[in-house]
Order: sequence, then C-alpha cells, then structure tokens
Amino acid sequence: MTKDKERPPEPLDFFIWTVEDVGLWLEEINLGSYRQIFKENGVNGEYLESMSMFTTEQILRFIRKCHMKWGDFIILCKELRRIKVACLKGEQKVRHPWWAPRCLSVVFIKAAKCNRQSRVVSLKLEP
Repeated sequence: MTKDKERPPEPLDFFIWTVEDVGLWLEEINLGSYRQIFKENGVNGEYLESMSMFTTEQILRFIRKCHMKWGDFIILCKELRRIKVACLKGEQKVRHPWWAPRCLSVVFIKAAKCNRQSRVVSLKLEP
C-alpha cells in the first residue's frame, strides 16, 4: 500500500507522523518555508508532541536550530494545540496508519478510540 504524499496527514495520527508528514502539515498551516530545516533536524510527530514539555532554554534552542521567527513559532504552537484539543475531544476521524497492514485496521481503530484521550496527557486546557 502506498501513502498519498500530497494529502496532509490526519491529525489523529499526529503522534506517529513521519518527518514527511510534518512537512506536509507545515505546508497546510502556511509554514512550508520550514519544511526542509525540520526534515534536516528529524522533527517528527513524537518530537512535536514532546515540545509541550520543553523548558525555555530548549524552546530557544529549537527556534535557533530551525531559524524560526517568533511569530512563526507561536503559529506552530497554536496549530499543535488545535490538533491536541481536537484529539482530546475525539473530533478526528480514526484511520489505520499507512504503514500498517489492512488486516490490522479494525484492531488499530479500536485501540485508537480507546487510547485517544490518554495520548494527549500533556495538554493543559485554559479557561
């Protein structure tokens, strides 16, 4: 099975995005100019998820490493939060990952539905 490289990745798959998926998502949120530098630095979904736990020093290091403007970093964070909130609320369509065999689709979808809220543990909702 081949993955459609031009279609943005599903937000529910955020935690398992490859660097290519992140690049497509950056294009979708108008931050495509960072696509190559994110790829060079190996920024995948797991890395994006870990950013919510970054210290100020780690955030500054990331911004320098990716040559990001502050405004663009804020956009990135807002879009990450939007995806996390949608996942937490269960608003995303569940589909099996492109790399998983079709025979595991039902198992994956059931596990994803059960595990959806536990995967967004770092999200802190503000009033």
